[in-house]
Amino acid sequence: MANFVLIHGSFQGSWIWQPTVKLLREGGHNVHAPTMDGCAERRHGLRAGITATTMAEEVVDLLFYEDLDEVIMATTSSGGIVMSKAAEMARDKIKRLVYIDALAPQPGETVGDIVIRGPNQEPNIEIEFAAGPNREGMAARLFADLEPELKEWALDRATLHPKGASAADLDKFWAQSWPATVIYCTGSLNPSETHQRATADKLRAHWHVMDAGHYPMLSHGAEMARLLLQEIER
Repeated sequence: MANFVLIHGSFQGSWIWQPTVKLLREGGHNVHAPTMDGCAERRHGLRAGITATTMAEEVVDLLFYEDLDEVIMATTSSGGIVMSKAAEMARDKIKRLVYIDALAPQPGETVGDIVIRGPNQEPNIEIEFAAGPNREGMAARLFADLEPELKEWALDRATLHPKGASAADLDKFWAQSWPATVIYCTGSLNPSETHQRATADKLRAHWHVMDAGHYPMLSHGAEMARLLLQEIER
């Protein structure tokens, strides 16, 4: 039995992992896919002070209180920032890191440097403590590759993301070596192949190309579960 901790990205919650979690648990593995503070079903707790670092602290607490060791931790999208910070804070708990079409800013780099914006892209909605695309923007960009029924299901669950949760000091993370895999999804504009190859090169990570959009854990659950199971033996 392996221990998996699966971290979501912006505008999501644990729901983004549902198909993959189901298959991994059916295989007898211990799987946690926490929803981060201020997101999805925890959106009512949205407030000032939620950051990628406080989210990482939540993950570290989960590892401690659930007595998780030899953890295969995987993430998507901006969750790469949270996972990297959590790994830095709980090095002795980590077996392997898996970046699935994920952002991992290197020192001096910001999310703004990484994300490619379309020429006619509408500005994000902003409320006091969160921001993100409107429903139409999410449908056209984030969930563009999903089948209509699944797309509506995802849009019904998507929420704005805490404003402070897209940056963290990862200098200490990058100063260490990590066993890792980077999975690049060819159907996704962001993050770019260039960015993900830089992550893989820096980490000397295993590189895998997947014919999928930005959220294969939702759209290609069986393939995603199979790839994660391969990490047990790496």
